[in-house]
Amino acid sequence: MTENVTIREARAHLAEVVDRAESGEVTVLTRKGRRVAALVPIEVLDALDEAADELAAREAERHRDDPTVGMAELLADLFEGDGKHSGSKAGDVA
Repeated sequence: MTENVTIREARAHLAEVVDRAESGEVTVLTRKGRRVAALVPIEVLDALDEAADELAAREAERHRDDPTVGMAELLADLFEGDGKHSGSKAGDVA
């Protein structure tokens, strides 16, 4: 079950909100009626982190054989490439 509580209520009853998370419940924190954060069981956070890591690994694997770009070429493209930057050259010192 998900419960919405104001930040003020969560602050006043923090131990209870943490106990609910520990028992598997999600608490959504609101500010001025708008959802701004959630207190979730640590297993949920761990699962999200693992999923994000897996997605990043899959994306990296997809690009494994792509050509690489050296730092000098990258900087040259950034500062000289499209003219949208500050106009400084890669060797300029601000």
